[in-house]
This record gives sequence, structure tokens and C-alpha cells, in this order.
Amino acid sequence: MARITYQEIARHAGVSTATVSRVLAGRDFVREELAERVRASAAELGYRPNKAARALRTQRADAVGLLISDVENPFFASVARAVEAVAADRGYAVLLCNTAERLEQEDLYLDLMIAESVAGVIIAPSTEDPASLGKLVDTSTPTVTVDRWVSGDLFDSVTVDHRAGARALVDHLLDHGHRHIAAVVGTTTATPTRERLAGCREALEGRSGARLTVCEGKPQDAIGVARTLDLGRRVVAELLDMDGDERPTALFCGNNLLSEAVVRALRERDVRIPQDIALVGFDDLPLFDLLEPPLTVAAQPIEEIGRTAAELLFARIAEPDRALSRILAEPRLRIRRSCGSHP
Repeated sequence: MARITYQEIARHAGVSTATVSRVLAGRDFVREELAERVRASAAELGYRPNKAARALRTQRADAVGLLISDVENPFFASVARAVEAVAADRGYAVLLCNTAERLEQEDLYLDLMIAESVAGVIIAPSTEDPASLGKLVDTSTPTVTVDRWVSGDLFDSVTVDHRAGARALVDHLLDHGHRHIAAVVGTTTATPTRERLAGCREALEGRSGARLTVCEGKPQDAIGVARTLDLGRRVVAELLDMDGDERPTALFCGNNLLSEAVVRALRERDVRIPQDIALVGFDDLPLFDLLEPPLTVAAQPIEEIGRTAAELLFARIAEPDRALSRILAEPRLRIRRSCGSHP
């Protein structure tokens, strides 16, 4: 069967060939009435896109790359789902890669993305060093960083105000009278962790007698559910073995997996929340509202972050020279009872 051309669709729909091209590429604004007419004509004529030819013309495939640091983390799973939904609406596939916080793995996947001529890349970078993403600049690959950023004005970015969320949680604990708080975090090589710790410390400024104990894992401790649970158990054991006067009265958990790990570890040791120790966490999960007591958290608008990152990427693909966008989403404090608050 002969392939239907843009010219045939244009004649059938009564529009220009340029309009057909814009509608079927899904990259430029066209009045909805004309777009519907073009799509109806394409369907009636049995048009099927020639993706190989399109990739040769544009030097870009109908796919985007998504590089995340931990596929087991529910945060990144939700981001991936939101990105995929936006991409699917535009007729693009998503190539998902798990870097496991390893720079060499990230570099390998970037080579793959460039070799496959993806239309663009969304990445949670392993480091703030812009040199790590230099090949994306060299190849003019449209790029958006998500959850994290790199130094310099190179890429669009979508992240959350990590400092503000952590500061609000620790402020809440301090307002409950706690003066010794332990922060349980994964690895400070990750930008969000450093920013959240900075927010914790900012909350302590000017608070008489307040202090922060940081319990940090190694980079490999922060990847995957099993390792994170082990880290939580180890940290809880160390904290509970402290002398009574030295033991913190409240815990700040640096992410959702660590919150789950610490809750499990405290229950294994028959430590009551919040009677024996108060608990708050960065990130939310549906499970946290069902715990007894429910967990107080700073919740990230995850779907919004993923959707915005994808929309920014497609805007960059359509307009390579547009001004850079730096989106900073606000976390939402959800006060429940693990911190000692009344229902």
C-alpha cells in the first residue's frame, strides 16, 4: 500500500502542508479546529507516520530519555509515570534508565541516549558538576534536570524547595519543645540531602539549647529498599544505645524510604512513637497516613514535578533558544500525630 503523504492530507483537509506538518509533529500551536480537521483526514486516509524518515529529517527520534537515581524509590517511580503520561500524549516513548547514583553508569546511559538520537533528556544528575553533562551541551540535546540541578545556567530545572520543607519540619519539632533532634539521611553527595540538612540547621538558629545530630550513610546505603532498611536499623540502634541524656528526643528522616526504615526499626525495638521519640519525614507515601500514629511529613508535589519537567522538555524541543526556566515547587507540610500533635 502506498504511503499517504502530507500533501494528500492537506488537500483532503483543505489546509496547507505546513499546517499538516505542525499538527502531526505535535510541536507548534495550531487552532484546535484545524488540528481536528487534519487528524480526521489523516485517520480517514489511513496515514501512518514514517518514524525512520522523520528521525533522519530532524536528527531526533520520537523518544526521550529519563535518567533517575533509584528506580525502587516511590518518588522517582511517580515522576516517571507523570513524564510518561505527558510524552505519550505527544506520541513519544520514554527510555528509562536507573543510574544508582553512580556517575560512570550515568555517563554510559548518556552515551546511549545520544547514540539513539533521543529528542531530549530528563535527568536527576548524580553530581552538581556541569562537566558531567557536558556531552548533552556539546550535542545540543534538549535537557531538563529534575529533583536536582547542576551548577551554571545550562539547563531547565524542576525541583522542590528542600530547605523550606526541612526547616518547617524541624521548626515544628522545636515548637513541641524538642531540643535534641537527630537527622537520619542517606548520602550528602546528593544535592537534596545537603539542602535538607541545611534547612534543618537553619531551623536551629536562634533556638536556645537546640542541637542537631546527623546520622549519615554511605552512598551505597542510599540505593534500594533493602539497603535503606538496613541503614535505618543501624542508625536507630546507635541512637537508642546512647545514654539517656544524650539520646535525641525527635528524629528527622531525610526521605520516604528512610522514614519507613526508621518506623520499622523503632517498632522492632518496642519504641513508641511519639511517646518515646517523635518522628517526622521528608516525602509522603499513602501508607504514612495509615500508620498508627500517622506520620508528619513535608510532602513533595511529585506528579506536578514530573509533569512540569516533561512539559519544559517539550517546550525546549520546540524552541531550542527559549529562555531558561527554573521551577521551584513548594513542599506541603502535613501535620499528623507522629510528632506529638493532637489529632
